[in-house]
Amino acid sequence: MNLFDTTKIKNLELKNRFFKAATWEALADEDGHITEELYAIYDELTKGGAAAVITGYSYVTKDEKPNPGLMGIYDDVFIDEYRRMTENAHENGAGIFLQIVYGGSNTGLNPPSRKIFGPSAVTNIKTGITPVEMTAADIKEMVQAFADAAVRAEKAGFDGVEIHGAHGYLLSMFMCPKYNIRTDEYGGTTENRARFICEIITAIKKAVSDDFIVMIKQNSSDCFEGGLTSEDSLEMSKLFEQAGVDVIDVSGGNSAGENVSQNDLGPSRKSAARGVEYESYFLEHAKKLAEEIDIPVILTGGNRHFEVMDEILNHTKIRYFALGRPLIREPGLFSRWESGDLTAPLCISCNACNNVHGKRCIFNQ
Repeated sequence: MNLFDTTKIKNLELKNRFFKAATWEALADEDGHITEELYAIYDELTKGGAAAVITGYSYVTKDEKPNPGLMGIYDDVFIDEYRRMTENAHENGAGIFLQIVYGGSNTGLNPPSRKIFGPSAVTNIKTGITPVEMTAADIKEMVQAFADAAVRAEKAGFDGVEIHGAHGYLLSMFMCPKYNIRTDEYGGTTENRARFICEIITAIKKAVSDDFIVMIKQNSSDCFEGGLTSEDSLEMSKLFEQAGVDVIDVSGGNSAGENVSQNDLGPSRKSAARGVEYESYFLEHAKKLAEEIDIPVILTGGNRHFEVMDEILNHTKIRYFALGRPLIREPGLFSRWESGDLTAPLCISCNACNNVHGKRCIFNQ
């Protein structure tokens, strides 16, 4: 097998095994509408050789977003705006997926949204925010909000959606025993903590066409004591597969846990540039997962050297790889590799892009 094999997920033909991982650009306007800067960024990315691009997250309810400058998908008015983005992507030869999210207590918005839901009223260690525990009616409404967002994404021409179920946002918190202390059918057992997400998957699958791809980004583990474990994550992935999800995108790290950020255990680890032994840091979980489910697995997190991913491809059942920060510095990285220049990305994993307008690489200024 080769990283530049042509493959298919459902009826979407992929020209290689590389995805652009979702990253937050913070460039939408106050109400989540797309700006010319965002159009330009996605035009550049979809010309860069990726088989498909996963957008930065887009919020599904008007009255809550986790970070400033997020794109919205909470109203039909967004359909035409996104259609320009998807048409550009397809003209550039790339698939495109919309990542959809409800933030919750792990918000970076200052001041935060007026009302923030969570699985339980447990104060977030990172933000100090205590969310409102969701009622059964709240959960039902949120399931519908995700389904409605997916329908809009399909109408806008996206090839699929990626449900953001990682990194301490709402769905991730439902999976996390520390933050989900419910005693009803949405808390306690592994199956119960996965129930809300399964209901979202099922609702989306009923609402969209058969060809529309539904992915989920899921933590391999929360990387802190009392958080989601790898074992529980594996069991939940199987439940998501049964609910109808088409692809699982493996990530990890919940910054709402003690020492995750301080110990570089989040999804964007600076250690990725230290050497090949620090790359692909969620590999062991992804490898097990790919053995235990029948749907494709995308490995995200610290993928750097072509030869390392080639080795993983040919010695595990992992079939796809997503890169984020390297494409912020080199949007055309995959085209460079396809041309025969297989040297490592220029990205040094410094995370300084987080402090630059548009989350751009400091070396490209």
